[in-house]
Amino acid sequence: MNTTRLPSMWEIMIVLALFLAVVISFATVFDLPIQLALFISWFIVMALGVRLGYTYNHLQGAITRGISNGLEAILILLAVGTLIGTWIAGGVVPSLIYFGLEFINPTFFLLATLIICSITSISTGTSWGTVGTAGIAMMGIGQGLGMPLPLVAGAVISGAYFGDKLSPLSDSTILSASMARVNVIDHVKAMLVLDIPAYLITAVLFTVTGFMYGGKDFDAGRVEELKSLLLDTFHISGWMLIPALAVIVLLALKKPSLPAIAIGSLLGIIWAVVFQHMDVASAFNTAYEGFKINTDNTFLSELLNRGGILSMVGSIIVIIFGLGFGGLLDELGVLEVLLSKFEKILVNSGNVTASTIFVGLLGNIFGCAMYVSLILTPKIMEKSYDELRIQRLVLARNSEVGGTLTSGMVPWTDNGVFLATTLGISTFAYLPFMWLSFVSIILAIIYGYTGKFIWYVKEEKQRSAIAK
Repeated sequence: MNTTRLPSMWEIMIVLALFLAVVISFATVFDLPIQLALFISWFIVMALGVRLGYTYNHLQGAITRGISNGLEAILILLAVGTLIGTWIAGGVVPSLIYFGLEFINPTFFLLATLIICSITSISTGTSWGTVGTAGIAMMGIGQGLGMPLPLVAGAVISGAYFGDKLSPLSDSTILSASMARVNVIDHVKAMLVLDIPAYLITAVLFTVTGFMYGGKDFDAGRVEELKSLLLDTFHISGWMLIPALAVIVLLALKKPSLPAIAIGSLLGIIWAVVFQHMDVASAFNTAYEGFKINTDNTFLSELLNRGGILSMVGSIIVIIFGLGFGGLLDELGVLEVLLSKFEKILVNSGNVTASTIFVGLLGNIFGCAMYVSLILTPKIMEKSYDELRIQRLVLARNSEVGGTLTSGMVPWTDNGVFLATTLGISTFAYLPFMWLSFVSIILAIIYGYTGKFIWYVKEEKQRSAIAK
């Protein structure tokens, strides 16, 4: 006989308070790894599960099911690690940095960063791949131009997230559409009415900021020194960009992300051997241990000594523990109980929109992964949309805003750890400059309360217009 029950509100509050206390104290007070805090948090939630009548084996099954939901992200993360290491060794990233220093005007650098990362992300369908390749290059260029790096990171992340949300190749786009049970292309079209205005506002913000910072600390002599160092260390030419173009073409042709990125890594190894004159064993090893260079220039060392599978181990552990934690919360019905306390106010599109975004944020905070948020949010909120006869397209759009765009704001999520590790900027440092995320959230809530671009099931003409 099933003797389990849902947790009470006070039980949930105690567990979540303990979780936050452990995570925050480990990160800020004791300077201990966030991975250890997440592992300990498993047992906090499992203690609640036992109290609710679950067996240990059942709770362990919830952990493994949660982890299995994010295995694709782990595999892609490993592939991106190999891509970063081999593309630096092969001269792909150094060439991108060199050409950026050569041609990009400091005043318009932030806008250029936003646009370049947007195009890359739309073409490839992966924000992580964009950040790990074009993003690293733009960080290097920005440092060479004397730009504040948290600001550059904000432009990189804004561009990467914009493309990731609109690309039919993106796993988060596909997941959001499938969980809300809508067509992927219809979902992308519905996103456009939010993302295009948000993008234009973000572009204006970065353009104005570029005029404020561009050239302020610009040192032409330092830029020339960096260019000379790159030329002395690598063979720089347009041919070095072929691996990047190959990956973009493969992903644009809707080839699976993992083999496409792996092919890009292989091309990086070939380029390292043929053009950078590395021996074959060392070139292959950059896929595992990353690229290593000894130079007296601190900037060049910090920028280029990175990549490889080993560099992703910490992020992978966070994702595994975070997915397991999210699996436990899902099994115990924690977020459903939290939402049930607010059901009385879910009487209009504005409150439902704001609640969806908030649930998405909670999914990231307590689920520790974007995938957890994108899976749980539509499942928890769909009943409210159906009762108000709001189309599932709106549910999918708001779930992406709440799930995808807030994931990088939380230091212990998969996105937060990856972005901080790859860009070399802490989450709280780049957070104020995630302007696309903030503008999109504000616009989504405005749409909700004004009824703008909120489509109802009975409005067949509007529904058909969206599908065209």
